[in-house]
Amino acid sequence: MPGTLPLSGRNLTLARLRLALTGDQRLSLTAAARSRIRASRRAVDRLRHDPTPHYGINTGFGILAHQRVPAADIEKLQENLILSHAVGVGDEVPAEIVRLMLLLKVNGLAVGLSGVTERVVAYLIRFYNADALPVVYTKGSLGASGDLAPLAHMVLPLLGLGEMDYQGQRLPAAKVLKLLGLKPLNLQSKEGLGLINGTQFMSAYAVHCLLRIQNVAKTADIAAAMTLEAARGSAAPYDARIHAARPHQGQMDVAKNLRQLLKGSKILPSHADCAKVQDPYSLRCVPQVHGAVRLAIEHARSVVETEINSATDNPLVFDNGEVISGGNFHGEPLAFILDYLAIATAELASIAERRIYMLLHGDTIGDLKVPRLLMKDTGLNSGFMIPQYTAAALVSENKVFAHPASVDSIPSSLGQEDHVSMGSISATKLLEVVKNTETVLAIEFMCSAQGLEFLRPLKSGPGVEAAFAEVRRYIPFAQADRLFHNDVQTALALVRSEQIATATQRAAGRLR
Repeated sequence: MPGTLPLSGRNLTLARLRLALTGDQRLSLTAAARSRIRASRRAVDRLRHDPTPHYGINTGFGILAHQRVPAADIEKLQENLILSHAVGVGDEVPAEIVRLMLLLKVNGLAVGLSGVTERVVAYLIRFYNADALPVVYTKGSLGASGDLAPLAHMVLPLLGLGEMDYQGQRLPAAKVLKLLGLKPLNLQSKEGLGLINGTQFMSAYAVHCLLRIQNVAKTADIAAAMTLEAARGSAAPYDARIHAARPHQGQMDVAKNLRQLLKGSKILPSHADCAKVQDPYSLRCVPQVHGAVRLAIEHARSVVETEINSATDNPLVFDNGEVISGGNFHGEPLAFILDYLAIATAELASIAERRIYMLLHGDTIGDLKVPRLLMKDTGLNSGFMIPQYTAAALVSENKVFAHPASVDSIPSSLGQEDHVSMGSISATKLLEVVKNTETVLAIEFMCSAQGLEFLRPLKSGPGVEAAFAEVRRYIPFAQADRLFHNDVQTALALVRSEQIATATQRAAGRLR
């Protein structure tokens, strides 16, 4: 039976979201959140006939804020807002991110400053719990006036409009509502604005990507340790004393992970007296590079957890009934973080590709020989030459995606909204960087597993050997060229599913 995630507007963490998403938890509201939502709604209702202009309640939007809307048209105003703003284009937002958008919007409304009715929130919860997901598009948000276009598409089904994915089918929203026993809503004052003002599109991408990046960072440590062994590199640079001399937490954590993964290795002492003095940076500086990524992840986690427990729409309705216009919809905090994460994650791919390239040179230390291109009969066979090309292409593409979107701005709404974050672009390109980096690591596992085979009967420590065994469960040793595309896809599935990380930690203990 699925559990329940009660939302208070203030209680979400990445860890809780990971549990909720993997454990198929259903949403609910805490009693305190329900009380705040009702109080906020009562305050809005009292303003229906107030002659004072209140933005988005009895006025137009954006540059039209100075235009009053008669009391008789207040509900129509909210419907028109959704219809006119649902102009998203591009690819469809992945289903798992749409689910997060719904969850985060409910949590944002649970803060109790948005002035919507409890009924609207209940509909969104019903969508989430029934896995009835609106069709949303990736492009159209400027990341500042709220994620207007994608959120408008997300809430179109409340009106019986748009499309939804439900029980494996793409259906008109009106039909899904009927199947769920619901009727289309007539939005009341402020509700449309409360629904589409906010940063839940950017935030959902941030959460989704951060959860994947956490796995990528841990998996990258495992891949690096496996490559170090295949390349017969030195573990001396991971000595705790070196990292205590420069005590960045991420750097120390990665060095500890590497020591833990390599503990018990029989490969390391086999070449202790070789002529090598220092390894290339891609091996020697893994703690420094991977560790810096850990620092970026931790900073991003802090920012994102603040964002997803905030009221990010406009205006906000406070305890005394006062309605104040502000700018919490502006996505700058997220835009910076999303760009920062793209840069950091791209570096994990960059250094991994250098390790792959290094492995292809082969190794002739001692009696055991790792052949060039990781295959004995080359010429006839290309070996692992072209998987490295693929990794290099992805790394180069990441460099393009790592260009920050947050340094750009284009005025909109005839100059009323004269500075925007472009955080939505930061969000969608970050996902591409994450996917590319996962693939580069998959290729590294293919190559390092192939390299380790040539060092047999010597084995590494339990951690590396567990990772090797997990790869070999699905990808056999390559005696000759074959369709490596299939191997890449298999390895990629192992990385994304966290199978390698899970198997490794089962053997070597929890990694940081």
